[in-house]
Amino acid sequence: MTRLSTAVRGLVGATVALLALTTAPAPAQAGPGPRAPEDFVALRSVDPTIIQEMRYATPHNFVGERIDGYRRPLCILTRPAAQALHRAQTRLLRQGYSLKVYDCYRPQRAVDHFVRWAEDLDDQRMKAEFYPNVDKTRLFDDGYIAEKSGHSRGSTMDLTIVKLPAKPTRPYHPGQPLVPCFAPQDQRFPDNSVDMGTGFDCFDTLSHTLDPRVQGAQHANRMLLKTTLEDAGLVNLPEEWWHFTYKPEPYPDTYFDFPVSAKSLSGRH
Repeated sequence: MTRLSTAVRGLVGATVALLALTTAPAPAQAGPGPRAPEDFVALRSVDPTIIQEMRYATPHNFVGERIDGYRRPLCILTRPAAQALHRAQTRLLRQGYSLKVYDCYRPQRAVDHFVRWAEDLDDQRMKAEFYPNVDKTRLFDDGYIAEKSGHSRGSTMDLTIVKLPAKPTRPYHPGQPLVPCFAPQDQRFPDNSVDMGTGFDCFDTLSHTLDPRVQGAQHANRMLLKTTLEDAGLVNLPEEWWHFTYKPEPYPDTYFDFPVSAKSLSGRH
């Protein structure tokens, strides 16, 4: 072998080694994860007096377990939606009441969790409370579960009214006996909310805001919630007395997936 051919072979070998080094996959690095846009805020930073009982960060919901994406029991909303709740809260406090939120921004991964649960017809553990009169095969067709939720756009929330001073709510323990969500208030799961005729997330037509079967104090309580929030710029979903959306939405066509966590709001400039 000539000295030149030896040099050429050495150059080729070095080139191959360099190509292998530059084309090798980089070591995987953990990214910070998706973050909320700048105009998303923790509700507590806008109005710390609004009570928060974030049901999907607990097992007391129609699935029966903490929902994907809810890392903390924290209400996150777009700033205009949070400011609208502050206006409504100011009015209610003067009347001896407080708002209480059950859910606010909801990541898409949580909605996906709901869809997987709805497709698993064998999982009926929470039926006796949340959907006693609805066959689980009907949840999609009847509109109780969908693949997209307005909550993921950041300006929709689920909430109720509490008479002040607020009484503590007994925690839910998985496996305890369940009572239908439309049972009389003194029989269904205790909630310090005023009587709205059904509990939160009750999959039943009795949850329709203006259902004619809901009368008296229950109807008056629903109307107090509805009119107070409408005056603050929020619109009710007629099928759910607890469901409201700030209008106009800052993100009417965007479905976010950052986790419900303080970290999703941190690290801003």
